[in-house]
Amino acid sequence: MEKIGRIVTIILWVLVGVSVILSISLIANISDNEQDPNMLSWLNINIIWVYILGIIGACLAVFFAIYHTVTSKEAAKKGLISVLFLAAVVLVSYLLASPEMPKFIGAQKFIDGGLTGNTIKLIDTGLIALYIMLAISVLVFIVSPFIRLIRK
Repeated sequence: MEKIGRIVTIILWVLVGVSVILSISLIANISDNEQDPNMLSWLNINIIWVYILGIIGACLAVFFAIYHTVTSKEAAKKGLISVLFLAAVVLVSYLLASPEMPKFIGAQKFIDGGLTGNTIKLIDTGLIALYIMLAISVLVFIVSPFIRLIRK
């Protein structure tokens, strides 16, 4: 296990080193001319590097989450409960959503652009789910200190 820790540390420092070199190169090539091809190429390289780091980070997060879930029964149970709760919120949101076309000024432009009842229902589902999750998080934020007092 110690060998894996060293390899991970080396990979981390290599990624940090590449990021520092790219950042310094970008700063060294900044100019006031927005059409400078040298500056634009460094901007593109840095943006691509950010995408690469984001994709690597997301893949590793998903991999280790799945690995932890598979290796731990308690984590699998908690994960399943979370997924079922999220599915219930989405189902309730979908049932409450309306496919009715909007009636505000300028809505006709979107309807003419291809806005359908199904699209509106999905957007409404997302908004209602957001409102439900926001209400639950605010409620938990308010109630949790009282629950801690009761448990003590």
